[in-house]
Amino acid sequence: MKLKLISCFLFLFIQISAFASANNITGKVIDAKTGESLPGSVINIPELHISVGTNNNGEFTLKSVPAQGRFVVQVQYVGYKTLTQTVDFSTTKPLVFALEQSIIEAHEVVITGTPVTASSKYNSTSAAVVNKDQLMGTSTNLIDALAKQVPGVSQITTSQAISKPVIRGLSYNRVVTLSDGVKQQGQQFGDEHGIEIDQFQAARVEVLRGAASLMYGSDALGGVINVIDPPTPAEGNIKGEILDNYSTNSGLSNTSIMLSGNEDGFVWRGRGTYQNAHSFKTPVGYYQNSGFNQTDFSGMLGVNKAWGYSHLNFSYFKNNIGFFDADPGNELYNNSTSRTLEYPRQDVRHYKLALNNNFLFGTGSLKLDLGFQKNQRRELEDNPVPSLFFDLNTYSVDAKYFLPESNGWKPVIGASWSLGHSVNKGEELLIPAYDEYSAGTFVYLKKTWEKSTFSAGARFDFISNNGKALQKEGEQVFAGFDNKFTNVSGALGYTHVFNDYLSFKANAGSAFRAPNPAELGSNGVHEGTNRYEIGSAGLNPERSYQTDATLEYGSGIITGSFGIYENYIHNFIYASNTNNEQITVTDEGSGADRNLDVYRYGQVNANLYGLEGNLTIHPVSFLHFENTFGYTYAQNKTFDRPLPLIPAGSLHNTLRFEPKIKGLTDFYTSIGIDNYFKQTRIDATFETPTDAYTLLNAGIGTTFKLGSQPLKVYISGNNLTNKKYYDALNRLRPGRYSQEDPTFGVYNPGRNITFGFYLPFGTNK
Repeated sequence: MKLKLISCFLFLFIQISAFASANNITGKVIDAKTGESLPGSVINIPELHISVGTNNNGEFTLKSVPAQGRFVVQVQYVGYKTLTQTVDFSTTKPLVFALEQSIIEAHEVVITGTPVTASSKYNSTSAAVVNKDQLMGTSTNLIDALAKQVPGVSQITTSQAISKPVIRGLSYNRVVTLSDGVKQQGQQFGDEHGIEIDQFQAARVEVLRGAASLMYGSDALGGVINVIDPPTPAEGNIKGEILDNYSTNSGLSNTSIMLSGNEDGFVWRGRGTYQNAHSFKTPVGYYQNSGFNQTDFSGMLGVNKAWGYSHLNFSYFKNNIGFFDADPGNELYNNSTSRTLEYPRQDVRHYKLALNNNFLFGTGSLKLDLGFQKNQRRELEDNPVPSLFFDLNTYSVDAKYFLPESNGWKPVIGASWSLGHSVNKGEELLIPAYDEYSAGTFVYLKKTWEKSTFSAGARFDFISNNGKALQKEGEQVFAGFDNKFTNVSGALGYTHVFNDYLSFKANAGSAFRAPNPAELGSNGVHEGTNRYEIGSAGLNPERSYQTDATLEYGSGIITGSFGIYENYIHNFIYASNTNNEQITVTDEGSGADRNLDVYRYGQVNANLYGLEGNLTIHPVSFLHFENTFGYTYAQNKTFDRPLPLIPAGSLHNTLRFEPKIKGLTDFYTSIGIDNYFKQTRIDATFETPTDAYTLLNAGIGTTFKLGSQPLKVYISGNNLTNKKYYDALNRLRPGRYSQEDPTFGVYNPGRNITFGFYLPFGTNK
């Protein structure tokens, strides 16, 4: 019945929207100073998922676009400052975009993950954008790539295949990840699994730092990672790409192929990616059974018309990951480079369908995203039959109606709904089977004057968590729980553009996070962490009160930003081991007893504040000195001690040299230093301090022409001195969970050199 209602709803909107009138808009991109045309420029309209390139005369045509409405248009050309402009599509005159030469190409970017799509200058959210080129290189997954690029972003790592995002010191269910417009729903509560997204599917990634509950409801206390697929090609065109790289440290090979097309508004895209790696090498040896292999398939079918667009996205993600289960006296390292995964290992699969729609009604529009996800996590101890098996199915609807602009005011109303159903299919149990239901609605207003922008919003949420009681062999395993939570959130934002170079933004607001089923009902061995976890059904929602402010500057010589933030969280939830509590557990397979530390979920009041920023100096056009830094100070206010799992302060410096060489395009060479400071602010009940360390990195690359198609080749190296170190968020470092467990005490990866190429291709009719 639900599917029938949704189908009728969509059919009705498509029929109504079919009467929307279409328009063809022509234009030209020129040099602002000389008036010369700029062939190969890219015109992108994020709200319509349209991208088109200019021909040899610098001309372009946008076919079958809406005949009315105002849309943000972004124009880019290598060596020129990116132009972001709002265009009235009712115009009958050809558009002319005049670009200024600049060594800064992307100081001003468009942000789509906020209620109103806008240039970053007029968006109060602290945001960073990572593009396709930056996502390639020595990273092993999406989060690893972001942590190396964005100030304020870190990662909790387990081996090389698993990274969990950390934004301003917050992680797990406090960071929302979006893909295909749908909140990623997996097993975010746990340490030992990452984000089930193909890192190569993204054309770019937006990282929104700071509370975002207004738009995304529960869980967005720390921020949002918005993974954005490539825009569809212009009508009659086909676009594609092939990329491949190989890394020496773990023999990691990545291969990804994508093809996309547009024929009379019928659009499609397909991608396949495969990754394979043996155990990674530390400066003292290969960490046993730490290899992985990953297979990803994704695709899209849809239509782009004058009434908007409707895209059906589908994806399949499968990751096999090896783990090393050490006994006392076992060696952690060996010299094996076998790609065969031994037991124990993990088998993670994620299936997703997402129907993304944007229906245009005159100068208003409705964005409607429908999603279904199946997340399966299997833990295999000593045979292919999973000992632990979580199977989570999630259905979601997210709707936002953008009312027509009036006197400069842009109002938005929205509603969301989701239903999650999780069952246990294995013999081992950690959390109970559960049903999770959530619903929310929000209102948002934005007003832009000549130099200033003001925004405000409010949201109401309702969440219900129902955990199923369970008895096994006459003993109670799970008591069950039935919790209902409500919350009202609010947000205020302000931006001011002083001139073309200097701008300011600030935010204040509240956010919340409902306790997840693991925190409410855990009662069992969490194998990935080698601890026994016990939940508490009486937990209250976390409530966050946050402020931040950022100053941004961009000229021909210096670009940068500096931001400060504070986030006070009432009823912050985390698990801790108190009074050295332990429990004896008998292994069902071997019959052996083992003593495990008991971690109980509880609540405290916490305060996190810090600073982040970046500074790039361009003394001449071919030289760039890039610097990013971030630091978070987090305090457990209830017990007057540091909050656990907080990243160390970091400073990244990169010198990039881009000389003009005849016959080569975009040639560069770089050298960088990553500085990580001591982390002595730890929760001493289960953490140990980490020392400061410095890593040396370098890279070189260029682009060749194969006929009319570019071929980018590159070599990049990380930790070139083979430095022996522990990162503060490395889950395998000593004392991370247990002072005596031999599994922990594994250094971070040593020297790694990556060789790769990237070949985009296609037509430009």
